[in-house]
Amino acid sequence: MSDHAPPADPSPPSPPLTWSDPRRQAAFQAWFDDLQNTQALRPSSLRLASADASFRRYLRVDTQDGGSLIIMDAPPEREDCRPFVHVARLMADAGLLVPRVLAWDEAQGFMLLDDLGRQTMMEVLEREHAPANQPLYLGAVDALIAWQLASRPGVLPPYDAALLERELQLFPDWYLGKHRGVAVEGRMRETLSQQFGLIVQRNLAAPAVYVHRDFMPRNLMIPLDAQEPRLGVLDFQDAVHGPITYDIASLMRDAFLSWDEEFVLDITIRYWEKALKAGLPVDRDFGEFWRAVEWMGLQRHLKVAGIFARLTLRDGKPRYLADAPRFIGYIRATAARYRELAPLLALVDEVEGTQAATGYAFGRV
Repeated sequence: MSDHAPPADPSPPSPPLTWSDPRRQAAFQAWFDDLQNTQALRPSSLRLASADASFRRYLRVDTQDGGSLIIMDAPPEREDCRPFVHVARLMADAGLLVPRVLAWDEAQGFMLLDDLGRQTMMEVLEREHAPANQPLYLGAVDALIAWQLASRPGVLPPYDAALLERELQLFPDWYLGKHRGVAVEGRMRETLSQQFGLIVQRNLAAPAVYVHRDFMPRNLMIPLDAQEPRLGVLDFQDAVHGPITYDIASLMRDAFLSWDEEFVLDITIRYWEKALKAGLPVDRDFGEFWRAVEWMGLQRHLKVAGIFARLTLRDGKPRYLADAPRFIGYIRATAARYRELAPLLALVDEVEGTQAATGYAFGRV
């Protein structure tokens, strides 16, 4: 997962628009004043659309014709918007519904974008009846396959061993060390190093395609135009070229909600069938493909547990750690299925107190 979240209106009333830096507020006002006439904006309608997990925030402003647009406020010393612009162009060329960049002050970090909608896919899911959500998930699958079919090497950064290892390191650094207060040293560190090496090796064995890297219902939008068949796609600025298993694992093993395995399998099989038919490089044996997706999901959830601990402890955003039990559940379930991952399961059980571990004595600070 990346450290971002999609723009979506909060429940009314909208919180007041505030600025912590008067100089940035003045710079924004000058830029916004210039846009008012060229984009036919209604300045009095400017309000917060969302503040996400990064240093970005999104504003919404109405237009004279009754529509609305999104403004990205991304302080340039904190956020680089160039990858967003680059990936948006790649996705649009691939036929995905993504925001167009209508205006961009690169030096100041202000951007005017299409408004893809006010409801995320997450907000309209029927959580108590998984099969009812199949059409939405198949729409997501269609977008994912279109994105993967556009893949070319050398266009996006590689999702290589170095990046995978950096992401996995978030788990011992932030979740175990800082959140759980565990001394990650000695045998525990050796166990994690061996297990992480195995996870990276397995995941790099998958063929490489374009990877959104946070492809999940919170980042998919219900379009404003009822005639538009595509889901809108957001939060793609961290896209890379890497394992084809990543985005389907992200979609079906969501960081914010869980489905029973029957539904997860159903959608994953349908993705696999469509991918095979489209000529994407998925394993022709679904059992092998499923195992590869599980190993990729394991890497993602170790990483996300670390990210959410960091968001809480470093960035003062405690709501993210409320979902930590979901990640630990995913990690334990996958580790329990594969003999090679028994040391990881024992380690997690020892830390979480979920079951008596044997043969390990990992001290706490």
